[in-house]
Amino acid sequence: MGNHRHHSRTTLRVNGKPHTLTVDYRRVLLDLLREDLELTGAKKGCDHGQCGACTVLVEGRRVSSCLLFAVALDGCEVTTVEGLSGDGVEPHPLQRAFLERDAFQCGYCTPGRICSAAGAFAEAAAGHPSHVTDPAAPSGEPVPLGCAEIRERLSGNLCRCGAYPRIAEAVEDVIPCRSSPTCAPAASRRRPPRTPRTPAPATSAAAPTSSTS
Repeated sequence: MGNHRHHSRTTLRVNGKPHTLTVDYRRVLLDLLREDLELTGAKKGCDHGQCGACTVLVEGRRVSSCLLFAVALDGCEVTTVEGLSGDGVEPHPLQRAFLERDAFQCGYCTPGRICSAAGAFAEAAAGHPSHVTDPAAPSGEPVPLGCAEIRERLSGNLCRCGAYPRIAEAVEDVIPCRSSPTCAPAASRRRPPRTPRTPAPATSAAAPTSSTS
C-alpha cells in the first residue's frame, strides 16, 4: 500500500498563478501556502479557526485557511496578503492605510486582518448583512459601512497587542464611515503630524547664599 493512495494532484490558482501539487488529503490550505509555496503572510495562530491570523480569500470570500483541506479547493482562486495589490508594485490601499495609521505592533495578525477587511468590503458590497446591519435595510442591496459595521465584521480577527483603535481607523480611511451621523469620516479625525520636541532651555541653579552674623 503506497502513500500515493492518500494523495491527489491538486491545482490551485494562487495570487493569479496556477500551482499543481501532489497533496496529502490531510494537508490544510495554510500549510500548503506556507510550506509548499513559501507564502508566509498567513500565520498559524490558534490552529482552530478562532483567531483570524490565517485568513485568506478563496474565490473572493474570506476563509480560515487552517481549517480547509487543500484538496477540497481544487481549481479555486486563492488570494493571500502577498497578492492583494495585484502586481505588487504599489501596496493595496488597506496596506497603505495600516502603515499610515501605525495599525499594528508585533504585526503577527496584520496579514490576516487585512485580508479579512478586503473580504468584508466585498461582502458588504454584495449585500450580505452583519449582526449590526439595520433589519429594515433592503435585502440584497450594498450595506453602507460605518463604524459599527467595520468593528462587527472584523470582530473575528484577534489582536493580542490591542491595536484595535488604530486598526479601525485604518479601515475607515479606506472605506469612510458614513452611515452613522455620530461617526465622522476618518479623514476628518486624522491626527496632526507630530512635531519634534525642542529641548527646554538650560537653566543654571542659583548659587546658595549664606549669611554671616
